[in-house]
Amino acid sequence: MTVDQTDRELLARLQEDATQSYAALGQAVGLSAGAAHERVRKLKAAGVIRRTTAEVDPAALGAGVLAYVLLDAESWMGDDATADALRAIPAVEEAHIIAGPASILVKVRTISTEQLQATLRALHQVDGVTSTQTVVVLESFFERPPAVM
Repeated sequence: MTVDQTDRELLARLQEDATQSYAALGQAVGLSAGAAHERVRKLKAAGVIRRTTAEVDPAALGAGVLAYVLLDAESWMGDDATADALRAIPAVEEAHIIAGPASILVKVRTISTEQLQATLRALHQVDGVTSTQTVVVLESFFERPPAVM
């Protein structure tokens, strides 16, 4: 699917507030409510819109400890078993195979440093992991969704 400028405008508006009516979306980009609805449906069907969700403030839930952990491995870890093992650790929000100083980068969010330590122990138990390097975030300037260009 080719994403045109109107689709990009719709995506940007949906990222700001996914609860907008199709009438409001359409009016903002010069379409009827029906045409806006159809475009959004096609974007969902094509996988451009992966899901519709609520963005929750982790600190409001008490999960104020954010860390990024580099995982070193004895061999390539780009398989389903590794992904499943990382997905099974509740504090792991994201996991990425990377090029650079390690094999995998994970984003971890916990309630306390004690829970972070328990999460690091769990990461060390993932088959193939040989070591970790952890960077704890002290303060975030901002977080934002992907830019719609």
